[in-house]
Amino acid sequence: MQKVRAKFRVSSVENFGWSKTVKANAIHGTEGENGQFTKATPSGQLGITIDKDTEAFDFFAPGDEFYLDMTKCTPPAPAES
Repeated sequence: MQKVRAKFRVSSVENFGWSKTVKANAIHGTEGENGQFTKATPSGQLGITIDKDTEAFDFFAPGDEFYLDMTKCTPPAPAES
């Protein structure tokens, strides 16, 4: 498996002026697509802080739903000293 898709709903957005903190939880539902995501990911939390000087600053609002796609990557090699 190379990637996983989850679905999250924004529960809160806290504005600090210079940044915002977005909190989201795994979607819950019993029917259709939301039921499938609930079965696969019954619990999950996401918290991100967004700097005000970015396009993403006004992107999230409470109640919005998002897919979260996670793709494995190779970490960079440590820098030599």
